[in-house]
Amino acid sequence: MAVSPQDGGAVAEAAKRPALKAVGTPAPAPAPAAAKAPAAPAAPARPPAAPARPAPEARRPVPPRSLLRARHLAALATFLLLVLVPLVASAYYLYFRAEPEYHSDVSFSIRSEDTGAAAAGILGAITGISSGGSAAEPDILFEYIRSQEIVAAIDQEIDLRAIYNRKPDDWVFSLGEGSTVEDLLAHWRRMVDVSFENHSGIIQVRATAFTPEDARAITRAVLGKSAALVNRLAEQARADAIRYAQVDLEEAEAHLRDLRRQMADFRREHQMVDPQADVEGQTGLLTALQEELAKALVERDMLLTYAEPNDQRVQQANRRITAISDRIEDERTTLGAPGNAGKMPELVGDYEALRVDLEFASQAYTQALANLSVARAEARRQSRYLAAHVEPTLAEQALYPRRAMLSGLIGLFLLLGWGVMMLVYYNVRDSR
Repeated sequence: MAVSPQDGGAVAEAAKRPALKAVGTPAPAPAPAAAKAPAAPAAPARPPAAPARPAPEARRPVPPRSLLRARHLAALATFLLLVLVPLVASAYYLYFRAEPEYHSDVSFSIRSEDTGAAAAGILGAITGISSGGSAAEPDILFEYIRSQEIVAAIDQEIDLRAIYNRKPDDWVFSLGEGSTVEDLLAHWRRMVDVSFENHSGIIQVRATAFTPEDARAITRAVLGKSAALVNRLAEQARADAIRYAQVDLEEAEAHLRDLRRQMADFRREHQMVDPQADVEGQTGLLTALQEELAKALVERDMLLTYAEPNDQRVQQANRRITAISDRIEDERTTLGAPGNAGKMPELVGDYEALRVDLEFASQAYTQALANLSVARAEARRQSRYLAAHVEPTLAEQALYPRRAMLSGLIGLFLLLGWGVMMLVYYNVRDSR
């Protein structure tokens, strides 16, 4: 017979109750079986109860997620390939394959005997003219030390290719066989460090090589070529100063000769040596005539005090006064040389202009002659020279290459590059 879940629950409840009662009091004796009584009428059927909610089952265990996904493995692989492997390889090369390098230092500056003209440059040191628009000599020398010209000159003198290829196994810091002059220049700028202090004008050069003797030979060659450059520039400036002074002198002399010729033509044309002197002479003559006229007038007035106007003496005095007056008028009209009546003021003005120009031309010629003498005197002595404050040094210990610093910089840049690459990758991935 089938038992419903409700009946099963009732039976279980009834089975529990006697057990609970037996715990407190003893169970009563069973009653004797009574006569079979008629069956009681069946109780009305209860409405079916709601099915009981089954007991919750235990959750199934979720398998743990994978700790390393494919992208994590790819990131780790790129870190190993792009950061660790190059870093280890570069550190191994720096510490076990790179050859030690020695350095040599030299420090020098350009000096002048004339400190006032030193700030004006080489040309200003000689002529006194400031060359503010041109580059200063230390700047020129700084660019010359880093130029191809000095590299080619020093290579012919001490064979730079042989110096930079003494350790062919160190292929990173060596020049390499079959190098061109451009390759040599690029390697020169790596191995020779040039610095310049603006406030003091001191140039410092540090050369590195595989042996201390080679490093010192390079700095000595740099010092010698720099001194030769300064001397060449000074000699060129002195030659230019002499040439310019000579040109100025020739121009001043030609101008002075032209003015003297114009003065001679003026005197020849107007037939007078000095119009100013002639004017002064004629002015004196007019003054004397006016004095004679005044004296004659006084004498006539004295005669009229006791003689008649028709008197012969009075007539003679009148004729004398008339003659003096006419002469004065003629002198005033023809003031100057004959043939130049009425032109004397213009002649005097032209003469004064010629005389002033002649005086200025004479002074300019004198100054140009003095400048030429000074330029020649300056050319006889060395006014500009290269002063070495620190002579080329000889190293006892190799300081290069700086292995720890280079390894740290390589690792830093590799790490930064890898980080930038990963950031770009994740940004592109998230934007999809």
